[in-house]
Parts: sequence; structure tokens; C-alpha cells
Amino acid sequence: MSENDKVICSFCGKNKQDTNVLIAGTSAHICDACIEQAHGIVKEDIISETTLSKDFKLLKPKHIKAHLDDFVIGQDNAKKVISVAVYNHYKRILQPDTTEDDIEIEKSNIIMVGRTGTGKTLLARSIAKLLKVPFCIADATVLTEAGYVGEDVENILTRLLQVADYDVEQAQRGIVFIDEIDKVARKSDNPSITRDVSGEGVQQAMLKLLEGTIVNVPPQGGRKHPDQKMIALDTKDILFISGGAFDGIEQHISSRMNTRSIGFRSEQENDIDKENLLQYISPQDLKSFGLIPELIGRMPVVTHLNPLDRDALKLILTEPKNALTKQYQKLFDMDGVELSFDKKAIDIIVDKAMEFKLGARGLRSICEVIMLDAMFEFPSDKSKKELQITAAYVKAQLNKISFTKLMVA
Repeated sequence: MSENDKVICSFCGKNKQDTNVLIAGTSAHICDACIEQAHGIVKEDIISETTLSKDFKLLKPKHIKAHLDDFVIGQDNAKKVISVAVYNHYKRILQPDTTEDDIEIEKSNIIMVGRTGTGKTLLARSIAKLLKVPFCIADATVLTEAGYVGEDVENILTRLLQVADYDVEQAQRGIVFIDEIDKVARKSDNPSITRDVSGEGVQQAMLKLLEGTIVNVPPQGGRKHPDQKMIALDTKDILFISGGAFDGIEQHISSRMNTRSIGFRSEQENDIDKENLLQYISPQDLKSFGLIPELIGRMPVVTHLNPLDRDALKLILTEPKNALTKQYQKLFDMDGVELSFDKKAIDIIVDKAMEFKLGARGLRSICEVIMLDAMFEFPSDKSKKELQITAAYVKAQLNKISFTKLMVA
């Protein structure tokens, strides 16, 4: 028996002659096949431990939408689009790196278009709460180009870091909702002697952030300076969801659709829902509104939120887990008071909200006016244990402070 036959792999028992490479240690040997297998096991464990938090559980799109249905009324198309985009995004993160092919899945950043009070922010917040990932809301209206008064684009990530308790690994897998994205639209197509530092300049600064790059983030926010300690944050796995009312974009949609209907105008006009033109939105309309093509390209998933009709507002007031009526009932229950709402009272509140066209936020404003006196008096009066909100009570409260005149003004 030769000396090589005596040397075997300490893990699988193969003889040296049956292996390509047999590496010797101080008291053991390991072959190339065992090294490859061990590498795969270690890599898989590292991915499962460091990618996302222990509480994270990736749900299928149908389960995500079912969860959203508990908190957001209607908007089925937007829920479906967001559920699929979020599922694909985190499936992409959880997918281990492979050398079998060169296919790289790109991010699915989302842009939502909808009137105020239709549920854009609520959708994003509900998704993050379900997935148990860091989530922050950034206001695009305060952003400016670097070097100008306002906030730098990198400050968006400062908020995400703070929410994640400065855990960089978790922050790099979070969700950022950029609100009022329409406010950074290009102000004019005409050249100007002044820089558009809060419009196109902000869009240019956001490009690398949305696509994926390593950003030096000031941990406490504020302006960067050379002596400040920075935190490096990789944005390639951060999901960016943008939302905006895009007031006036219906004109761009209408103009585009009319130019395409030459020769078939009479047939197509019958099929167009002129009360909800947002459902026909396309990237071309966003470009016409003032977003630069490079920014639109980095937010490939475009969806819309429908205006809320009377039935939707009524459901918002009573049905979701965090419905307004349930919130007030809980507030009064803390003081030992049982609160109830009549159906006719609900109808009046909804009618007023429709009149002011403020969406779900209008409901809250009206309810605050109606409940003000009761919330002021009942905590101090221990003899009152029950309050019923009737149609007469609602009318009296609204007339008491001339709420209608106040809102019109």
C-alpha cells in the first residue's frame, strides 16, 4: 500500500487519489468537495442571519393585500401593484448570490399618484408594519440641492437610521416613503438665470440614492462638514415608495389621450371615465408634469389611487381596524364613557366630507369639530357614562362654530 492511499479526507473519507485537492492540517485533511459544501452551508447561514430581522416574514402578494384590506378601504389596484412590488423586492434581497447565471434583479421602487386623503401614506406604513422592517416618512418639500438652505437628500436616510436604532444592516433593508414628490417637479421647461435648487436639482440628487449607492449619512442630520463622523449606508436594498397628489396632472393625461384618439374619438370618449383620469396615468404624464426621465426610470412601478366616493368614506369612518369612530370610542372608553354613533349622524359627516373634497383627512377635521365639546366636558364630569352622537347633535355642533363658513374661507 502506497503512502498516498493512507492519506484520506477526514470529513468524507476519500483517498487522496480520488480527490482533486487534499489540503493538510495539523492533524486532519480536507478535500476540495468538502470545502465547497462547507462554504455553501456557511454562506447560507450568514444570509439568513444578517439579511433581515428575526421577526421578518415574507408573505405572498395575496396575503399582503389581505392585510392591507384591514386598514385601507378600496384602492384594490394600488394594493395589488404594491403587494407584488414589495414581494419581488424582498424576494430579491433573500435570494442568495449565485454564480450559475449573470441575471441581476433590479429594484422595484414605486410611485403613487392620488389626491390628498386617499391613503398613500397609510398604504406604505401598513406594508412596513406588516413586514416588521424599519420605515420612515420623508417630506420632499424641504429638500434642496447640496449647499443651499434646506435639507440635503441624504437626510432622508438619517431618519431611517434613527428608526432602526442606528443598526446599519437593518436600515439597509428598510422602506422609505418620500411624500409630496410632486413638489420637486421641474418648475419650467424654459431656461432661467436662477437655479431650480428645490425642483430639478433635488431630482438629480435623488438619482443615485434611488438606484443604489453607498451614501455617507450624517448620523444626526443637518449639513455635512469635513470633521463630522459619517455612517456609510448602501441603498441598493432600500425600497423607496414615492407619493404625491400631482395636482393638475389630469390635464396632461387628458391632452395625451385626446391626441391618440384622432379618427376614433367618438368611440373612445364613451369608454373614458372623465371623473377619474388618474387611472390612465403613464410615465409620459409624469414627464409632462415635470419629473425628469432619469427619475421616472428609477421608479418603474407607477400606480394610482382612486378618488374616494361617498360609500368609501362611510366605510373609512366605520369599518377598518383603526376607523375614526373606533378611535373616538377608545378615547372615551379610557374615561369610562360609552360612545356610539347613529347611522344618520354618520351620513351627515360623510356628506360634509364629500362637500369639502378633502378625502379621509376631511373626515377627521369634521369629527374633531363635532367631538370637541364632549372631549372637553366628559373627562371632568364623572356622572356622565354614555354619549350618543345623533344627527341633531352633529348639526348643532357644526352650526355652533359656523364650520361650513370656516372651511370655505
